[in-house]
Amino acid sequence: MAGHSKFKNIQFRKDRQDGIRSKAFSKLSRDITIAAKHGAPDPAGNSRLRLAIANAKAESMRYEGFAPGGVGLIVEVLTDNRNRAAANVRSIFTKAGGNLGETGAVSFMFDRLGEISYPRSAGSDDAMMEAAIEAGAQDVESDEDGHTVYAAFEDMGAVTEALETALGPAKSTAVIWKPKSEVPVSGDAAASLIKLIDNLDDDDDVQTVFGNYAIDDAELERLAG
Repeated sequence: MAGHSKFKNIQFRKDRQDGIRSKAFSKLSRDITIAAKHGAPDPAGNSRLRLAIANAKAESMRYEGFAPGGVGLIVEVLTDNRNRAAANVRSIFTKAGGNLGETGAVSFMFDRLGEISYPRSAGSDDAMMEAAIEAGAQDVESDEDGHTVYAAFEDMGAVTEALETALGPAKSTAVIWKPKSEVPVSGDAAASLIKLIDNLDDDDDVQTVFGNYAIDDAELERLAG
């Protein structure tokens, strides 16, 4: 992965949906917490907790598919209607000349990581690298916009806590799919790919789209024109 600035081109988040999604996740988390407090902490012996966990799992799904140019996409969905979400995502892929794959068909080309972001003011590149190493992170990337620390998914909590002890609160934290390598895309394939991602982004159930493509800045500017 060459640089964090390039990675921003392959990660689309629906800002206008963040409030809705945040409220939904907050409610699900609250239901699980309340259920655990009012009964056994083990779901096997707590029907209310089992239901809360099942509802949380039902809300969030992941689809994997292939886009024009041989690009792999991971689509994260938050929905109250699985059938509608699946049909819509499949239709968007098909109309763009792509296709959905089975679970695991694309995700093996990505690493599931914790992403912890800090502003430039948090420290120099060397200071951030040192703090990341001390915290047990896998990598850190710095550019003019700030610093991004990557941690193994299972280590994200501990790394975030260690970084915040050393540097103060993070600007943001997220669980992401980071591609192990990139597929260069240009021309008609790039145009079709961007249209596919835009259409996914416009779907109310789609929360985030990750892809393993690389489109250079000149091509992006041409497509945006």
